[in-house]
Amino acid sequence: MNRRGFVGAAGAAAGLGMLSGPAAALGRQPLLARVILDNDFAGDPDGLFQLAHHVLCRAVSIPLIIGSHLPAAFASGHDARDSANRAQELLRIMGLDRVHQPIAGAEAPIASRQAWTPSQASKAIVQEAMRADVHEPLFYAAGAGLTDLALAWLSEPRIGRRIKLLWIGGNTHPGHGNPGATPSEPEFNFSIDPVAAQVLFNESDIEIWQVPSNAYSQMLFSTAELAELGASGPLGAYLQAKVDAVPAMFASIPGVPPVPASDAYVLGDSPLVTLSALVPPMQPDTTSCRYVVMPKPLLQADGRYVARPDGRLMRVYTQIDAGLTFRDMLARFRLHGLGRL
Repeated sequence: MNRRGFVGAAGAAAGLGMLSGPAAALGRQPLLARVILDNDFAGDPDGLFQLAHHVLCRAVSIPLIIGSHLPAAFASGHDARDSANRAQELLRIMGLDRVHQPIAGAEAPIASRQAWTPSQASKAIVQEAMRADVHEPLFYAAGAGLTDLALAWLSEPRIGRRIKLLWIGGNTHPGHGNPGATPSEPEFNFSIDPVAAQVLFNESDIEIWQVPSNAYSQMLFSTAELAELGASGPLGAYLQAKVDAVPAMFASIPGVPPVPASDAYVLGDSPLVTLSALVPPMQPDTTSCRYVVMPKPLLQADGRYVARPDGRLMRVYTQIDAGLTFRDMLARFRLHGLGRL
């Protein structure tokens, strides 16, 4: 697979500025990338940690933040609006609500390959992807379903060569998980909109960097670290409260078993920050993480993969640098609380 288009002098300058100069100096240097954020911020709170971390990274710009819907089985009909509102609530606590204005994505999954309607969010995605006045590569960082990106590509297939998908989702690929880790059911983020995922895997020419379930489940953040974060100020207290509320949230969903006590929580959406922003300066690629390159498989309606040797190449991440990710996250939260970021 070819190295990312941003490998070169512009990316190196952005990385060097991030490491050796004040944050304000980056405004005079090319940025590493543009990153559209798409997540179910009103669902599992790991997306809120990712959002708070991402907006404090100075090597990337964030032109769009999209709140997305939950699976139809327990959707409210206004999940996307709730997600956008939850993101705005977090940004308000951080004092960044005038910098970013999240928008709501589609409120339901794509009904079928033949029955789809563009959303306001998908129109905004197309507009950003087709811009001719910017040169930074465009990432689409998705921590939940893929409805709005699929709608955008169906509306305007030309965006395929102009956008890269980073997706937290999908079952473990055969041979790349722990022994015996064969999926017995569709992975959660895939199940949010199977048709959208199939469109992007099976039809689109969008380059995919996938972080499947065996990789994102490595992102363990201890409850002791969470308690320290919660005592650090308003942002930390807000994030801890959202994690503390998870058992009650799951208890309200019919058929979901009780959440057992644990000393760790999976911040599974945080690799979106790692892969888009936390890269070395001289050769800005995800060198601290591990991935395999494979042809895009055919994605089945139940989430299984069927090998397709002639498929476009994609990255499948097998290991994420959790240490770097969480050290950087906590440092940025501390600096933000001190007014230095």
